[in-house]
Amino acid sequence: MECHQAIGKAIVFIENHLNEPIKASDVAGAVFYSYYHFHRYFSAVMGESIGSYIRSRRLTQAAWELVHTEKRVLDIGLSFYFESAESFTRAFKSRYGITPTAYRKNGVDTLICSRKPILTNEFDSIRYTDLKPEITMIPPTHIFGMRFETSIDENNSVSMWKQFNQQIITFNDPQLSFCRRFEIYEVADSCCAQSFGADCSINAFIGIECPVGAQTDYGLQVKELSEGKYAKFVHVGTVDTLLMTYQYIWSVWFPKSGYELAEQDDFECYTERFLGPNNPHSEIDIYFPIK
Repeated sequence: MECHQAIGKAIVFIENHLNEPIKASDVAGAVFYSYYHFHRYFSAVMGESIGSYIRSRRLTQAAWELVHTEKRVLDIGLSFYFESAESFTRAFKSRYGITPTAYRKNGVDTLICSRKPILTNEFDSIRYTDLKPEITMIPPTHIFGMRFETSIDENNSVSMWKQFNQQIITFNDPQLSFCRRFEIYEVADSCCAQSFGADCSINAFIGIECPVGAQTDYGLQVKELSEGKYAKFVHVGTVDTLLMTYQYIWSVWFPKSGYELAEQDDFECYTERFLGPNNPHSEIDIYFPIK
């Protein structure tokens, strides 16, 4: 199934099961897609995780029922799997700044479809006309670094990089300054049908390429990046615009490319062309495993 078809089928599945106790694992299973890659693709294209999208749609559907039905506020909240009137009110007010009761008194649908969708034509601009990947084979690569858990909804890689870089300085080894740095998202059993969810933990690994002739692992963990076929993209710009590049790759390039993702780690590579997180001329290499 092509990526954009998977998103469409996932959304239809969610719409048809808003009043049922569905989880992100049910959505991923419905589209028969890679559990590891699907949550990242969905988040990049839709702007939020699967779990967050389900909650958003339940709240907007609840808003519609508040105006167009005579159901009790409690019954509406319970029908969308909020545990109590208090939890429904808290979630509704947190998102919209108004209580369900006050919204019903207004009697006007001001919230329905308030979520702005991400459209693929937003990325069909001059900025991305040259963003074409190089299809390349990667040899086995040994990396020294740190493994940590991160979730779909929260990514703590920035703080981990700070910790890692501070540790590298203490080694006082000049050759480490010239090593390529990697941020790897590892395919693992933690993202499977039984445990997949918005708070699902995945393993990330950040580190440096093993220097030629190195006789030590510097007391760090060691990872071997498997050889394989990859689509290599080059992001040019600051780190805070990296998400837009990922959104373009997921929502525009992959659906049109004819390639399928392979069940291997995807990663970012930082070389001497990376001039700092806030430098508009920085370059980051992004590698996606393909079949």
